[in-house]
Amino acid sequence: MSARLDYIRDGAEIYRRSFAIIRAEADLARFQGAAERVVVRMIHACGMTDLPRDINLSPDFAAAGEAALRAGAPILCDSKMVANGITRARLPARNEVVCTLDDPRVPALARALNNTRTAAALDLWRDRLDGALVVVGNAPTALFRLLELLDEGAPRPAAAIGVPVGFVGAAESKEALARDGRVPFLVVHGRRGGSAMAAAAVNALAHAIE
Repeated sequence: MSARLDYIRDGAEIYRRSFAIIRAEADLARFQGAAERVVVRMIHACGMTDLPRDINLSPDFAAAGEAALRAGAPILCDSKMVANGITRARLPARNEVVCTLDDPRVPALARALNNTRTAAALDLWRDRLDGALVVVGNAPTALFRLLELLDEGAPRPAAAIGVPVGFVGAAESKEALARDGRVPFLVVHGRRGGSAMAAAAVNALAHAIE
């Protein structure tokens, strides 16, 4: 029989220590209130306490995101990984979590647009965009397509979480969202990002409402 391994077994204590370490190691001075909660949760999702240096959010992002959730706005996600990471029990108004990637119309739309399926799936959001919370955690092309839809006159979402991860287009898509200025935003500049961070940001906004 192997020796008993020495590790913390109390879930609540693991949780408490984790957030204490984050607050001790991360530079959170730029963030207050709900915005700080969002940043802390994103760090918890990725384990990177240097993440705040790459986070950029508009001053109205947290308030706009919270208000949208309270109002029952849908949460429009670019990937199923983002959608599955959102804790439904925390959503304040039984908000609908939408990912249209598997819609049977998407392959034909992608061919017509000469774009990725993830980008094409956003075209099915047009009737839901107004006042929605948009969450892009995977595909830079989805974030670029969101901006194209706005250029085409699509309704504006209440706020956008734009944290696609990757080496091709990720940094550029996030810079474009931050520069655009039409929608309250949160981005992680550079290559870092991902579905876990995106879902954590939504969960933090929902938790801040409690």
